[in-house]
Amino acid sequence: MMQHNIVPQDLAKKLFAESGLPSIGSAGIREINKLAFDLEAASGKKFIHMELGNPGLPAARVGIEAQIKALQDGVPANYPPIDGAPVLKKEASRFIKNFLDIDVSPANCIPTVGSMQGAFASFMIAGHTDKKKNTMLFIDPGFPVHKFQCKVLGIPMEHFDIYEYRGEKLRAKLEEVLSKGNIHSLLYSNPNNPTWVCLTDEELRIIGELTNKYNVIVMEDLAYFGMDFRKDYSHPGVAPFQPTVGKYTDYYILMISSSKAFSYAGERCAILGISDKLAQHHFPDLKAFCGQEVFLRAILFGALHPLSSGTSHSAQHALAAVLKAVNDGTYNYRDDVLEYGRKAALMKKAFTDNGFYITYDEDCGDPIADGFYFTYCYPGFTGSELVEEMMYYGISAISLDTCGSTKQGVRACTSLIQREQIPVLAERLAAFAKDHPVK
Repeated sequence: MMQHNIVPQDLAKKLFAESGLPSIGSAGIREINKLAFDLEAASGKKFIHMELGNPGLPAARVGIEAQIKALQDGVPANYPPIDGAPVLKKEASRFIKNFLDIDVSPANCIPTVGSMQGAFASFMIAGHTDKKKNTMLFIDPGFPVHKFQCKVLGIPMEHFDIYEYRGEKLRAKLEEVLSKGNIHSLLYSNPNNPTWVCLTDEELRIIGELTNKYNVIVMEDLAYFGMDFRKDYSHPGVAPFQPTVGKYTDYYILMISSSKAFSYAGERCAILGISDKLAQHHFPDLKAFCGQEVFLRAILFGALHPLSSGTSHSAQHALAAVLKAVNDGTYNYRDDVLEYGRKAALMKKAFTDNGFYITYDEDCGDPIADGFYFTYCYPGFTGSELVEEMMYYGISAISLDTCGSTKQGVRACTSLIQREQIPVLAERLAAFAKDHPVK
């Protein structure tokens, strides 16, 4: 019988039942988030929220000031261009050159309503580029909502966990999957959500070579741009650069978010960087789907127009100003977001000091970086069981099961945890360990 839980068992079980969730531990991010807040309200106990990847830092000031000016200048009265405000397109192209060392023309830098919309539009169009290819490949673990987007769109999916296929092993696995001829696109995040694994240049080269061989579009989710803090990618035009598959293939889509690196999540403005060759490539099979066969036009007029008819006009001016400051070297975003890495190191220690272990602990033989996420588990528990059990201790997170992982564990997000909460976290983990001694 548990003795040290802070949420009464009967109260928690009542709310678990009322939630209507068939399995608490297998619930999605927003479902866990709502349940945690419901438990908080009912019990009066403040939760340690590790489920939602919401930025925990103030938004970039230069963006706020530019957005205010745009509002005052009358921007809200005008529809934004469907392909984006010219000032943003220019700075996005500069950013890609300065920080990834590849060239994407301003014409092919498209603002979207967050990277979520960028992904949805990309899946929608890529899924109809070739009638002989109907399947999306996910290199997992990954962001659960991307798979849900494909489910909504009716796109079949395949996936595999990268953990067992690092380095040169990735080549054989990709060959096995892509050689079947049914994959139109593949997606991965780098750094990875949820594990914080970071693909190496060697692995990106392998992805580029194999997707070139089998004519597969690569979608690179850069939601956590430059946040592998083991290297400093934050100086414009100076190596090292954020690693990218764009060095090794001409058919790629970059999803560049403003939510994490610039803490500008609330305005829902991101960049879809479509390689110049892919943007102008003709896919005859697309025409039957959306009346367009040039990829860029299909994205613009076959996806983004019916989805939202553009992206918030004032937010585009905000992001343009942020990117300009970063491009000019007057604002170093890394100085701010390093705090996530510092908190991750402290939080990991609180877990490991109390009998937990880090699930994805290595990155090609090196210790995993400290960053926005990390993964953990506890002896004798599956990830789903652990998510539910930790609710009694006022700690909320999501299971790796929901992310396509083959390993048992839980994803922890560092962003919303304040420094003063880390000792509280350690106390609750110690209480959990007392109630669940390892045999």
